[in-house]
Parts: sequence; C-alpha cells; structure tokens
Amino acid sequence: MVVFDTSVVDLTDHLNDPVDLLFATQLGGGTDINRALTYVAPFITSPSDTILVLISDLFEGGNQREMIQRLASFRASGVQVISLLALNDQGAPNFDKAIAAQLAQLDIPTFACTPDLFPELMASALKKEDLHLWLGRHGVVRKN
Repeated sequence: MVVFDTSVVDLTDHLNDPVDLLFATQLGGGTDINRALTYVAPFITSPSDTILVLISDLFEGGNQREMIQRLASFRASGVQVISLLALNDQGAPNFDKAIAAQLAQLDIPTFACTPDLFPELMASALKKEDLHLWLGRHGVVRKN
C-alpha cells in the first residue's frame, strides 16, 4: 500500500487491515499522482494479476501527460486499474473532470463509493468481474 501527496510513502509493512489503514492515513496537501505511479511500477511483476486502485481527486500537481501515459501503459500490460474518487467531509466527490474523461477513454472505471462498499468492490475486482456491471448493481454512478 502506497500513499502519496507530493511525496510517496510505502505503508506495505503496516498492512494488517488495509481498510483501517486507508481511512486512518492522512498526508499533507498537494498531489503528485505520476510520482506515486512511477514508484509502484517496478512492483508490478504480473500485470494480469495486479489490481491498482488509485484513490484520488485526480487533480494532478505533477506531470499530467506522463501520469496518463503511465496509466495507459499499465492498462495495456493487463493491470486492472480502478480510479476511486476521494470523498470530502460531506461524502461528495470533488475531482478533475478532464482527467476523469481521459481515464474513461482508457476504459478505467472512475467513480466514488462509500467505505462500506469498498470491500465488496475489491472482492468483485479480485474475481475479475466486470466492474461496470458491479457499479450498476449498486447504483454507483460513474464519473467519467
């Protein structure tokens, strides 16, 4: 598990309960998604068995072009990429709509869901089910 703002922090050694760790982690401001994707790339040794969940508002403070290219490369290699939009304190997503549209062109599901649905989402992804169908069954609206 890797978290990021303008820096990248690898929390893999603290990964007893991924959901608890995810919701307990807070970093500072700023976003460099491309830096985080660059960091995780060498760990992807079996792309068809890899699920990359990008939790972000998609407002890229780093190199946007490289970020999109890197995500496209991951998808082309067989990585299942999911873009889970960050929620604000009121539970609503606030995100870069232009980036979400580019992710749609790469067939990367981009949506927001509650923490309660996250484990079921991951179970569906691990079973390699069609996430577009999963979203529809749960009434989750895609943002791209």
